Amino acid sequence: QVQLVESGGGLVQAGGSLRLSCAASGPTFSSYAMGWFRQALGKEREFVAAISSGGTMTQYADSVKGRFAVSRDNAKNTVYLQMNSLKPEDTAVYYCAAIRSGDWSQEWAYDHWGQGTQVTVSS
Repeated sequence: QVQLVESGGGLVQAGGSLRLSCAASGPTFSSYAMGWFRQALGKEREFVAAISSGGTMTQYADSVKGRFAVSRDNAKNTVYLQMNSLKPEDTAVYYCAAIRSGDWSQEWAYDHWGQGTQVTVSS
């Protein structure tokens, strides 16, 4: 069982940056690819970014390409989401999730989820 805890959310002005962290418990973290999703108020949860178990491959939603970067440190059991040039439309609860196999962009493919952290971008 993998337990995930996100942190690093907060309030930031448009154009600013935030780095989210997701700390995982358990010895099997390095065997999972990791994804980030977000859910804005009144909207469906959507894929943001994902990274392979070894950190060599990444995938991004078109809406965040060039602004967000996902990375991981398997020695620290942590995955990160660096968010730059933030926009008001990035406001959402951000979730990290762990996946063994499957389509990284599909939330139903993920095995474990964190509780989420709120990101609010003011204009």
